Parts: sequence; structure tokens; C-alpha cells
Amino acid sequence: MYTVWTYGVYLVVSVVLTVWVARTLFKNGRVFLVDAFAGNETLADAVNHLLVVGFYLINVGFVTVALKYGDKPEDLVRAIEFASMKIGLVLLVVGVMHFFNLYVLAQARKRGISSLQRAQEAESRTSSIKS
Repeated sequence: MYTVWTYGVYLVVSVVLTVWVARTLFKNGRVFLVDAFAGNETLADAVNHLLVVGFYLINVGFVTVALKYGDKPEDLVRAIEFASMKIGLVLLVVGVMHFFNLYVLAQARKRGISSLQRAQEAESRTSSIKS
């Protein structure tokens, strides 16, 4: 009895958290991506969408695979502990994925800024030679 209800709570809370985090990242990450891709909004929007799709696939996949593991709750206390542990694990995975994405995008931003600076310096040298 407790197992089915606990699974239901775990699945609902995990999916709701995944959707909330994905929507938040999608909405607030656009500005960062546009900056990382030197103002290329089309590329930033495409990457943002792909990141959200990947985020959903990994998190929902993890939630469903993790459902099977662990002792089955036999009473209310164990049911709460079971759901808490599973949801906590989902939150940790979401957090690690978020910081990994931030790291990768920060590296892309650094490369983009560096490339833009080199292009501006080359343009500046070219225009000074022409003068």
C-alpha cells in the first residue's frame, strides 16, 4: 500500500521539479546564451532549446530508472524516508547538471569573447594600416 503511494508522490514531485527547473533555466538562460554566442540570438535560442530537451531526457530517465532501486517502504515513516531520499537524489542530479552546463557555457563564452576581441584587434590594425 505505502509503496504505490510513495512511488506516486516521488514521480509527481520529481517531474514537477524537473519541469520547473527546466522552464526557469530556459527563460533565464537565454540572456546568458546570447552573450556567450556574441549576440547570435538564433544560435542562442537553438542551443537553449536543445539544452532543455537534453535536460528533460536525462532527468526523466534518471527518475524512472531510480524508481526501482531501494528498499520498499513498509510503513509511513519508511515511505517518507524513501520519498525524501529519492527526491533528494533527483535534486542533486539536477544541481550537478545545472553547474556542469554553466561551466561549459562559461567556457564557450570565454572563447566567444576572445574570438571577438581578436577580430576587433585585427580590424583595428587593418583600418590603421589603410589610414
